[in-house]
Amino acid sequence: GSGAERREGRRVGSRKAMKTMQSRICRDAIRRTIRRFSTSVRGAPQKVVTFSEQEDYTTNLQMLDPGSATAPSFRVLDTKGRLVDPNRKPLLSNRKMLKMYKTMGEVAGIDHIFMRAQRHGRISFYMQNSGEEGLQVGSAAALKDQDHIFAQYRELGVYLWRGFDMRQVAHQCFSTEKDLGKGRQMPMHFGSHKLNLHTISSPLATQLPQAVGVSYALKRRGEDSCAVCYFGEGAASEGDFHAALNFASTLDCPIIFFCRNNGFAISTPASEQYRGDGILGRASGYGMQGIRVDGNDMLAVHEATVEARKYAVNESRPILIEAMTYRRGHHSSSDDSSTYREEDELQLWKDHNNPVDRMREHLQDLGVWDSEQESTMRNDIKKQIMKVLNEAESSKKPPIADLFTDVFEEIPARLLRQQEELNKHLAKYPNEYGLEKHQSL
Repeated sequence: GSGAERREGRRVGSRKAMKTMQSRICRDAIRRTIRRFSTSVRGAPQKVVTFSEQEDYTTNLQMLDPGSATAPSFRVLDTKGRLVDPNRKPLLSNRKMLKMYKTMGEVAGIDHIFMRAQRHGRISFYMQNSGEEGLQVGSAAALKDQDHIFAQYRELGVYLWRGFDMRQVAHQCFSTEKDLGKGRQMPMHFGSHKLNLHTISSPLATQLPQAVGVSYALKRRGEDSCAVCYFGEGAASEGDFHAALNFASTLDCPIIFFCRNNGFAISTPASEQYRGDGILGRASGYGMQGIRVDGNDMLAVHEATVEARKYAVNESRPILIEAMTYRRGHHSSSDDSSTYREEDELQLWKDHNNPVDRMREHLQDLGVWDSEQESTMRNDIKKQIMKVLNEAESSKKPPIADLFTDVFEEIPARLLRQQEELNKHLAKYPNEYGLEKHQSL
């Protein structure tokens, strides 16, 4: 080629070499940063097996047998609410147990009334929590306010305990002007920056790697807190689950992975979801500690979460909790669980392994609760729920202008044009969109 072409070729080659060098320098810097923060942990170093460090060899070809043994579930109360170990010293005061029980009652009450409101067309969607009240409240009560919570969608008790009250629940489900999410989310997809409750998102398992990222940031800041990520056993089949556990373990992140194993991924039973020792068996594969607990025993869940939090924060290490429970409600208001399970099965769990009943019977055995208090509590909760339900239903919707805010610091020209087109359209057809239901700016 000509001299000009050769010079141009040299310039292109030089630019490519420079970009390659910059990329390598950047990559090496990132690796040094990760190593620095990954090794500066408070706990003991974790064993890492690589080819160069493999010490044991054999001349006998062997297949690793996963075995048939399963890890037991930690339990404090039996199904009748009695202490399995009568000599066991309680971790909780009677006062706190009563508060936790009343929060369980709120979850059950909201479930009952809001599900019927959905069936009547008052709200568009609802996620039930029945059968899982104990694990929700038990775990939430073991956490600190500075801990960051990433929920999936069936953790109403966690939100109520943290301070996201039933009025906020109602306004979110009705998408009113008082909804912290400004009506942009499906019902039951809560969030509160003030309460360290990260907003729920519908796509399954996306919260897992996000929670790991937050826990890594907490570690770098040296904060006395951890991230707690809730998910179902169905979500553990997603790729995000495995990526999250691997990142958390290799980066020594202070995080609790809390699996609600309720037996169903919508209509798919656990027997068709996985093999091996449940979700707990996966913890060892990622070099982390794990706990299996009776998810219908609120006291056991609370104690397990207390210990898990101590470990995660003090050792700066991830830990997995698998809470064994049963989803008594439909997956959601869009599901009909009668098509894939029998009514007798539901009744069996309701009558013989009900977390609310177990805790009530325990409180009655302690002499701090009775049937009169139970009746009063249920009536009071029902009145409170009906009040906030009616209040939210009659409230204004968010301003139409909120469709265009909170994404860009300054609204770009293309969105301003769309907003102008929408305003002209609404002005032309004001009676077609129920604009009177929306709050004006």
